[in-house]
Order: sequence, then structure tokens, then C-alpha cells
Amino acid sequence: MKIIALHEQRPFVHAQNRFSHPADTLRQIARDMLDYAAKHGATACAAEVSDGFGQSVTVRQGEVETIEYNRDKGLGISVYLGQRRGNANTSDFSPQAVRDTVDAALSIARHTASDDCAGLPERAMLATEFPDLDLYHPWLLNVEQAIELAGECEQAAFSRDKRIKNSEGATVSVHESQFVFANSLGFIGGYPTSRHSVSCAVIAGKGGAMQRDHWYSEAREASEMLKVEEVGRIAAERALRRLNSRKLGTMQVPVLFEAPIAASLLGHFVGAVSGGSQYRKSSFLLDQLGKPVFSPNIHIDDIPDIPRGLASSTFDDEGVKTQRRAMVEAGVLQGYFLGSYSARKLGMKTTGNAGGNHNLILRPGDLDFNGLLKKMGRGLLVTELLGQGVNHVTGDYSRGAAGFWVEHGEIQYPVEEITIAGNLKDMYRHIAAVGKDVLVQGSRQSGSVLIENMMVAGQ
Repeated sequence: MKIIALHEQRPFVHAQNRFSHPADTLRQIARDMLDYAAKHGATACAAEVSDGFGQSVTVRQGEVETIEYNRDKGLGISVYLGQRRGNANTSDFSPQAVRDTVDAALSIARHTASDDCAGLPERAMLATEFPDLDLYHPWLLNVEQAIELAGECEQAAFSRDKRIKNSEGATVSVHESQFVFANSLGFIGGYPTSRHSVSCAVIAGKGGAMQRDHWYSEAREASEMLKVEEVGRIAAERALRRLNSRKLGTMQVPVLFEAPIAASLLGHFVGAVSGGSQYRKSSFLLDQLGKPVFSPNIHIDDIPDIPRGLASSTFDDEGVKTQRRAMVEAGVLQGYFLGSYSARKLGMKTTGNAGGNHNLILRPGDLDFNGLLKKMGRGLLVTELLGQGVNHVTGDYSRGAAGFWVEHGEIQYPVEEITIAGNLKDMYRHIAAVGKDVLVQGSRQSGSVLIENMMVAGQ
């Protein structure tokens, strides 16, 4: 089987010296895997080869606690014998190991039942253009420099207030990787990426009145992260504001999810409208396409082409071209997150979401954080969620929480040891407002979210 690239990308010249293997080597390994699989009976196949490294340094109480350095590599292949699929992986790049991995995948396929939805995506759906999304920015940071930055981050937290008594440490991390994906339809593509972060977690108070909180910043480009001193300062201030927490009685009140945790509401949405949940009928939003599932003021977009975006990509895990999509318009569900297999199960077309969402963004409203507090008037501001009490089949939602009690649109005092409960279907339909205080800390981005009414259970 001869692999002819639909479109050859520019070489990764600026990344070559950072990885164990040149990108051209990864491409050749992928081609060799596909050729070998075809010669040994595969009717179709797809291969991915990756190479990366990471460095992480943690300083606690002014002393180096951990230094971690890793170099990872791996390859995997999926082969098809008709509509029987086999998959195998290895971290050994030697020619014999590559052949053995393909043989293992072929052996698995021979003993697997036929599945009429199995197979590669349609050729017409594959990406043929690869715009540079600026996803790779090496951070030339040696261990000594990382230790110094982590120490400065933690010291900024301690310097903020004498009530910061202890620390779980400050961590500075560097991660860079590259990959190549290819299939027997002629697709081959890949690129290097980077993702760096700074985090800090501290403890305020003493004895039985201690409170912990943290903060972090991450980006493709290190210079776009918060300064380490700022991360430490924010972590300290968040821990300090939780001192002297009280308990609440049981009541029904509006609940405001602070931006850092509001994104979790998007995560539940993604799970509910993924193709796998839909065809397995294990979703609280089953068969809701074209129907209102949020309040009319909600708009959610999946945007794969944001330069330097933390979840940006020109193609998905199957090589399918990604596309900008409005997932929710005026509260109405516009589509699902589909790869080829789940799309066939549902009698639909792949949406370029094999692997999940891209940069999923809840469009911000007009109010800033203080404006949301005033709109809520009286209720609960949630700044931390605990536990995993979410039923993704029924939508029932019950989680431990901590935060602040709000009266007359102003924060009054911190609260803890409470539980918030509701049902995600009702919560989504009763979102009163979304803030413009959007925080980018991952693939799902949201401002603070105000829900009209939830059960708050306390003492």
C-alpha cells in the first residue's frame, strides 16, 4: 500500500532539536506500519507515532521537594480486516517491535466480531490543509531556573500575609510533544505542541481553623502565563478569604458558580451530547437535537482554530478536518460531538470531534463578576466543588461545596461543609446570566454562571 500524502506540512524545523526523534522519522515509521499492515492482509489501517518530554519542579517550604523529568514515546496502529478491527501499541520504535505491533493488531482483528460501523472516516472528510495554529513554543528552562521560579511563586504567597502558615508547594512544569497520524486513505499529518504551567497551593490559619486554596496558570507560550508572583499572590488571597468559614442551614437559593468551576458545567454537557452517550442511550440529554436544553440566553461554540488555543487542532484523532460549530444557539442544541464510529451508529456524519471537544466556549454576557453578585442579590457563591455526585444518565446533581454567602449583592462571609443539589436539565434551563469574567484554564472556557435556584443543604 503506497501512502501518498494529501498535503505535506512544513517541516518542524524549530522543534527538531528538542525531541528524541526528528519529525521525519515519525513520519517514516507511520508509513512503514501502514505498508506492513497492507502487505499482511489489512484492508484499511491508521497509525499514530508520538514523542515528547516533560519537566516538573516542586518547591515546598522553600526546599526542593520533587524534580521530575520524563521522555515519552509511543506508537499505535488500528487495522481493519473488512469490518473487524484490531489495535495494538508499543513504546519500542525498533523495526522488529514495529512489525510485532502490527502483527498483534492483525491477530486481534482476526478474532474480533465484525461491526458494520467500524472503519476509517470517508476520504472526503479528511483534512487537506494544515494552517499553522502557533501551538508550539519551547520553554528553554533548566532545572535551576525552574527551582528559582517555583521558589519565587511560593514566597510570594507567604509574603502576602502572616496567616499563610503552610504550603503544599509551588510547581513549574514544561511539556512539549510532537506526533504524526497517518491512514491508508492517504492522509498524513502532525505537528509539535507545547503546554506549560505554574501552580501554587497554600494553607492559611492554624489548628482547626485552617483553610487551603490554590491557583494556577497555563499556556502554550510561557510568556502568556501569569507571573509566578501573581500565581502565588492569588493562591494566598484565595486561602485567606476562606478563614472563619461558617455553615448554612438548608434552603433553596440562587447559586453563582465562580468562573474556575463553571467550566465543569460545560464538561457535563460535552459528556451528555457526545456520540457515545447518545447511541448507548446513557445521556440525560438523549435525543434533544434541535430542542431547547439551556435558557435562551445561552450560546456555546466549539472553535478548533484559535491561535495558541489549549485545544486547537486542524484535524481530529481520525484525520478529519475540524470546523467551527455553534453547539448551542439561544439555548437550542445544534449538534453532537461525533467521531466516525458514533456518527455511523446514529446514522449521521462525523463532526470532526473524534477525541472530544476543541476550544468549547460559553459566550460571555454583559455583566462582570460584581454585576453577577448584584443580580443574584441573596444566595450562594460557589468557589469549590467536592466529590463526584453527578448521574450522567438522569442528570441528578449533588456535590459538596464551599464558597461565600451573599446578601444585597455583596459577599458577607465564607461558608463550608454544604451540599448543592439539583438536576442538570433544570440547572441548564434556569441559567440567569453568564459573566464576562472568562477564565482560560483548559479546553472549556466560561465566565461565572448564575443559576436561578438550587437546593443548598447545610447543618
